[in-house]
Amino acid sequence: MFIDIKTSLFAIYLFLIGDSSALSNWPYTENPSIAVLIVLFSLLVVVYLMNLLIGLLNIAIEEDNNRVSYLMQKAEILAEIELFYLLPHQRRWKTWFPEVIHYYADVDKTRVEIKRLIKEGEWDTKEFTEMRKNLFKVLQIEHNPVDNEVVLEKLKSHDEKLDKLEELERLLKEIRAK
Repeated sequence: MFIDIKTSLFAIYLFLIGDSSALSNWPYTENPSIAVLIVLFSLLVVVYLMNLLIGLLNIAIEEDNNRVSYLMQKAEILAEIELFYLLPHQRRWKTWFPEVIHYYADVDKTRVEIKRLIKEGEWDTKEFTEMRKNLFKVLQIEHNPVDNEVVLEKLKSHDEKLDKLEELERLLKEIRAK
């Protein structure tokens, strides 16, 4: 099997999957170097393949292992426990479920995130308006929702659509008049 390069590669492949019949022509007692090479090959291939597997798994885990997905999954599990595994009188315990939950957020990171949300137009909703005003005051952010560029661009696109609709209505009236 080791005369031609093709058959020798095939013999190595067979050896990788556990078939050592390609080396059966040489007795191991007379050729101890073959036995040493077989052991070294087995150990090195196992170590190499395990490192390759660990590297691939590490990449896959890093994609899914961010803090947000962890917290989301934790919240889902806690909500499920609260809904399905607690008795009604347990849900009323103030030690387990306080009315106020204190949350720490870094001021600089919060300011940066709010400015990003304003810039992308995701901040202007009708929810929690009083809390938003207080947050702007505490973080010293000046924001006028009327002057938001993203909202103005959306309004301009709607104005263009309205102009086109008015033009269509005018054309329809002309066609009906004829």
